[in-house]
Amino acid sequence: MVVDQETLEMWSEELALFYNSQVGPFFKRVEAQERGLAYVKGLLSETKRKNGWQLAETSGAQTPDGMQRVLTGSQWNVDGVRDAVRTWVKDTYGHRDGVLIVDETGFIKKGNQSAGVQRQYSGTAGRIENSQVGVFLAYSYGADYTLIDRELYLPKDWASDPARRTTAYIPETVSFATKGELAMQMVKRALVAKMPFQWVTADSIYGDDGKIRQLLENEQRFYVLAVARTHKTWYGIDQQTVEAVAATAPATDWQRLSCGTGAKGERIYDWLLLPLPRETPVENTFAALLVRRSIVDAELTYYLTFAPIGTTLQTLVQIAGSRWKIEECFELAKQEVGLADYEVRRYDAWYRHITLALLALAFLSIVRHHLALQERPKKRPGRPANVRTAYRARAKAAHRPPLLGHSPTP
Repeated sequence: MVVDQETLEMWSEELALFYNSQVGPFFKRVEAQERGLAYVKGLLSETKRKNGWQLAETSGAQTPDGMQRVLTGSQWNVDGVRDAVRTWVKDTYGHRDGVLIVDETGFIKKGNQSAGVQRQYSGTAGRIENSQVGVFLAYSYGADYTLIDRELYLPKDWASDPARRTTAYIPETVSFATKGELAMQMVKRALVAKMPFQWVTADSIYGDDGKIRQLLENEQRFYVLAVARTHKTWYGIDQQTVEAVAATAPATDWQRLSCGTGAKGERIYDWLLLPLPRETPVENTFAALLVRRSIVDAELTYYLTFAPIGTTLQTLVQIAGSRWKIEECFELAKQEVGLADYEVRRYDAWYRHITLALLALAFLSIVRHHLALQERPKKRPGRPANVRTAYRARAKAAHRPPLLGHSPTP
């Protein structure tokens, strides 16, 4: 999804048009709206670290005060901006066969003042660290994918501490919610917004939550959700762990299939599909246990699935494999648009920075989508005939940096 700065400059007018028409109205004042756009452009720039000072430099400001006000002082509807980003993605490459992907990522922090921070497992570090954890929702269809929603996990100790809540600007309406409940909130918002999708996938933190599975079945959406090996399901006349159920299958039932192309080529595993004898609330559907076995160390991963009758094993495998796309989103968002570069402690400021980073990431995915179709920005009145030449000219003018910040060497 990485797009060079010259290409981004060519598409920058499309970003400005979307922002001013769909995002701008959520800002109370014009000055704040303009600073918000400058903030997003800074996130898209080549600046290494996207903190207040660096973002201010990309916009030509002498101090970071204006950028900080975007996060803590200006009045704007952050959830309205989130919804606008989701709609932009929907209108660009939304498809009825789309996939929603749920996962979390950690933000390593020092001290104990940042909203929700505590010593907890961080997938980013691969160990227990002092960190904040955000639960995210990604949307994927075909080769296109991006993050479309976010929630900050607030541990019980934080939720029940009035003094810390006040210091971190945590609203009274916010109470403790499990990560599964946060995921459900985001999936429900996607349903209300009529985001086109047929499938949902997630790891076992969310797959073990029966409420999520019940919601999707009731909404006639299908899933491939990882569960712990100790997760129990009905098999025969009693409940058994998925590990025990998988052990009943003969060795000949396993099939070797690719679940997609990764950085090192095809991601090939052995797969097993065992139908589960339970009734589903939707006609012409079935429930099954899907098991993945590593061909390197034989490690097993278990998934509960709910799918239309006739769905092939390869399709279920592809849905399970699509979870890597949200991991790619996290990596790109942290490397390219400063997802983790915020220097704020407030609860509301976290949502503001993360939402603007989601907007920047969505723009990258949309540009990449158009490039894959060999599309170019629409010609508009006043636009230079040769945008590339205009970009290079701006890049050489020391007193007038490119629209998206520092330029590559021509």
